[in-house]
Amino acid sequence: MANIHTPIPSLKLNDGTSIPMLGYGSGTAWYKTGDESKVDEELVKSIKKAIELGYHHLDGAEVYRTEPELGMAIKQSGVEREKLYVTTKVNNNIADIKGAIQTSLRKLQLDYVDLYLIHSPFFAKSDEDLQAKWAEMEEVQALGLAKTIGVSNYLPQHLEATLRTAKVKPAVNQIEFHPYLQHPQLLEYHKKNGIATVAYSPLAAIVKASPGPVDDYMAALAKKYAVSEGEISLRWCIDQDIVALTTSGKEQRLSDYLRCATFKLSPKEIQEVKALGEKKHYRGFWAKHFAEDDRS
Repeated sequence: MANIHTPIPSLKLNDGTSIPMLGYGSGTAWYKTGDESKVDEELVKSIKKAIELGYHHLDGAEVYRTEPELGMAIKQSGVEREKLYVTTKVNNNIADIKGAIQTSLRKLQLDYVDLYLIHSPFFAKSDEDLQAKWAEMEEVQALGLAKTIGVSNYLPQHLEATLRTAKVKPAVNQIEFHPYLQHPQLLEYHKKNGIATVAYSPLAAIVKASPGPVDDYMAALAKKYAVSEGEISLRWCIDQDIVALTTSGKEQRLSDYLRCATFKLSPKEIQEVKALGEKKHYRGFWAKHFAEDDRS
């Protein structure tokens, strides 16, 4: 079942490193509300299975409270550290970024992460707050605790403020992205400044926001390419040079998602999904922090 014949493509980042364009997320459904020290064996098993299938890009965050499971799965997988691309994010402990990453690394049982992100800009009361925290991220990178640094859930104004004083440009901005939340202005800003887009919740249009205007067309594309609407959603991101993060506890589904590396959508098909997606607006995460209709 392993994805041997069609490797997951990689995207070159502005710091010269490369990120695999399909990643396995340990948040959303796996998010832990109880005691963090209580190990979720199902999650450990699922991450190990994902690694075995060929998902070498693993996405975590301190706020998910699942870093211990991610660390255990990595250790038990037996895969060499250099072959894995591990992301985590700082949110709750934003007051002390250096302390936060050291805590995360202990839980992950790692010496460094490949990508470290500020999980959201909502801690900031001013542009100076954003700039000060980005300077701390640069220190963490200089110490070798994170190879690449970036942000998540930032809008153009947050990036603008950060870039004014940044010595190192954020390499990525991880955002909710799917046909019903396309962020044309933000993506344009990313492009202009060489910042890569990483999409979380890329399947939202078919999983959470259905029924909707893209349903029939997605089903037709799935039939054409002999895949599921899930793989169409992932490929729609990848074909726009957007890294896609997904998750599942089901081995078969994880295996199926890898089929998104076996075909490409035509420019016309990408455009049609875009056009249909613009007819509806849906945001699943951080909604209270954004304007009701924040399509930009």
